Amino acid sequence: MLNSQHILSNKRKHPVIGLLLLVIGLVCVAFSITGNDDFTLARREIVLRRIGHELLLQSGDSLSRVLPVKQIADHVYQISFEQSFSFQPEQLVHTTQRLLAKEPETQDYVVHVLRCDQAGVVYGFAVSGNKQNDLISCLGRKQPKACYIIQIKFPAAGPISTKNGLLLGSLAFLAVVGYVFWKPGKPRTGLAEQASPNAAHASVVLQPAVEAQFSLGSIVFDVEARILMHQDQTIELTKTETRVLHIFAQAPNEVIERSRLQKEIWEDEGVIVGRSLDVFISKLRKKLELDTRIRISVIRGKGYKLEIDG
Repeated sequence: MLNSQHILSNKRKHPVIGLLLLVIGLVCVAFSITGNDDFTLARREIVLRRIGHELLLQSGDSLSRVLPVKQIADHVYQISFEQSFSFQPEQLVHTTQRLLAKEPETQDYVVHVLRCDQAGVVYGFAVSGNKQNDLISCLGRKQPKACYIIQIKFPAAGPISTKNGLLLGSLAFLAVVGYVFWKPGKPRTGLAEQASPNAAHASVVLQPAVEAQFSLGSIVFDVEARILMHQDQTIELTKTETRVLHIFAQAPNEVIERSRLQKEIWEDEGVIVGRSLDVFISKLRKKLELDTRIRISVIRGKGYKLEIDG
């Protein structure tokens, strides 16, 4: 009798607990959504400014400024520059795609490049979340040095925006929680056994992000694309050259021991050849000659140093 009363009491409490969780969840979602748009817009402006910064570096300009990004219309942003510059269309396309790929709600956009003294568009392209709908043309034609303005237009948010998606997701989660409370409880050991694989999986998935691009003087080193970009030149790197230069780029003007380079680059392959490192260092020196301020020096008895004059 006592057991049946206890069960009935629990069943009366479960709907109340579920309703309370629902109310709390809705309040939390409302507060989390507040100001979300402002944060997204501020982050987007920083990314657009980064596009302008890298474009100037690729043209060999490391001194002039990217002017403040302006929102000139709904979902339309404008990047302006302090000085004139030239650019390669493929570098503009590659840089824009790489930087916007990781941003929310930026999978579709249209880019127009205008001359400051002209009304027409001198270059443009469109990118879609569906790669088959990308419109990119006129690659390989260097644009002359001039005053340029870059306008990037994003589509208006659809009926299911980030806010709505977050709200619906929260409601679904709370529905599951309510079901768990209403359903007869399982032994805690079973729950712990179910949770442990997810925890193990999370520990594997959540790895720190690796910086994908470095500015070495006036040279831009793109680790993922395995290329060096300098003004209108692009030089490809081999996989091993990229790994060696990546180690140097993470610690410029610091001595990197020869044994460390050999261990990190060749030990995984099971064979360490002493002369192999010298060969790749020599190849990297030749490719870094794009900027005379950069050199890989031998530190006798210790190793190597990537020196970058300020």
